[in-house]
Amino acid sequence: MKEIRVRFAPSPTGYLHIGGARTALFNWYFARQNKGKFVLRIEDTDTERLKEDSVSQILTSMKWLGMDWDEGPEVGGEYGPYYQSQRMELYKKEALRLVQEGKAYYCFCTAEELQAERDQQKKTGKNFRYSGKCSSISLEEAQKRLAQGEKAVIRFRLPRKGEVKVKDLIRKQVSFSLDQLDDFIIMKSNGMPAYNFACVVDDNAMAISHVIRAEEHLSNTPKQVLLYEALGYNLPEFAHLSMILAPDRSKLSKRHGATSVEEFREQGYLASALVNYLTLLGWSPGGDQELVSVEETIQNFELTKVSKNAAIYDTKKLTWMNGQYLTSENIREIVDQTLPFMVERGVITGQQATDDYGEITKIIDAVRERVKTLVEIVDASEYFFKEITSYQEKGVRKYFSKPGVDELLEKGRKALTEVEDFTVEETENAYRRLIDELEIKGGAIIHPTRLALTGRTVSPGLFDIMALLGKERCLKRLNQAIEYIK
Repeated sequence: MKEIRVRFAPSPTGYLHIGGARTALFNWYFARQNKGKFVLRIEDTDTERLKEDSVSQILTSMKWLGMDWDEGPEVGGEYGPYYQSQRMELYKKEALRLVQEGKAYYCFCTAEELQAERDQQKKTGKNFRYSGKCSSISLEEAQKRLAQGEKAVIRFRLPRKGEVKVKDLIRKQVSFSLDQLDDFIIMKSNGMPAYNFACVVDDNAMAISHVIRAEEHLSNTPKQVLLYEALGYNLPEFAHLSMILAPDRSKLSKRHGATSVEEFREQGYLASALVNYLTLLGWSPGGDQELVSVEETIQNFELTKVSKNAAIYDTKKLTWMNGQYLTSENIREIVDQTLPFMVERGVITGQQATDDYGEITKIIDAVRERVKTLVEIVDASEYFFKEITSYQEKGVRKYFSKPGVDELLEKGRKALTEVEDFTVEETENAYRRLIDELEIKGGAIIHPTRLALTGRTVSPGLFDIMALLGKERCLKRLNQAIEYIK
């Protein structure tokens, strides 16, 4: 059996989209399960749309998601270079071979001529197909015209009748009628290869065994199959992953929220949760299991079990998953990922992150079960590091406006003053004794005390907060709240 070799070939025109990340993940899973090679190739020949920092952003996002590649940028490999812009000689050589064999030809049609053809066909209600009028120009004449400075593209000479059958590991067999295609361009007049051509030449040169990509490329596949055959290459196996649609089943766009890996990272999502979520967009481990590890996925992943139905993008599900991972992952890992957010938002300084690491860990551990993202951890823990300057309005109306609440808080303050060992257990004991003594419901004093200590109506357990804040700060904040109420 030949070696399994798959590739992810992004175009560096922006950040890594979640659709691209899902494609990369499925290729990576397939390679790792089959002890094969995962190749990263940068398709950077679309010079008009290239963005300067896109390559580094794509690489950073892939690393953050936990994907490594066996060949490609920063790694190298025997099939390099791994940037299409550095492989131009190979494309020119193969394109000229097709021309010399009569399987492709030079086309000198101007943009104006092509537009005239397009307009004429539109009048008859037809979809545009190039007429092929340059296909009869001899190679000798074409070479003379090129020598005189005329610009030309190279078009592939398409068979006029028949159909192309594509075997797909997910969709079984898909047929395409040749009357839906025309003599498509393989080399542009600026010397750059067209996508379909460069893709085929590279996949063959890099010995790619399986092409796993998005459904949007399915329409390119018949052209590529024809090129494989014309060039005498062996066909790889194809698998086209389903589309990812918005909840309303429309095309996914910015209006549906974050759509790039980098955006999710900036919003405080964990890589592990995002990987889990992307994994389930079109594939399932079976049963009702929703939290699945990378190791489990690699062990069980099969292309034939990938759904051909569109996957629905649901950030609510992702956010729920992220909350699950925040609670279950190692606390030190959560702390290390939260600290940069805390420093960036001015909740702590970089020096505090180092000096008070142990104390910060206790605080994050206390608040992480009630939040869904790292950003929410920062917000939920802010009152541990900064003084309270205001109280939630709904809390003031509900708890601070009741008659006698200031006197109740004063009694609570006095009870805490007498606590020697300011632990969760001892502070709770002091409050429980007071509640029994006053013959009141616990909430009557616990809720206003929480608001006094945190400025909020929702927080971790009150006595956990007391122990973390310490006696001095608790007494000070209770005094502040009593003065505010008065």
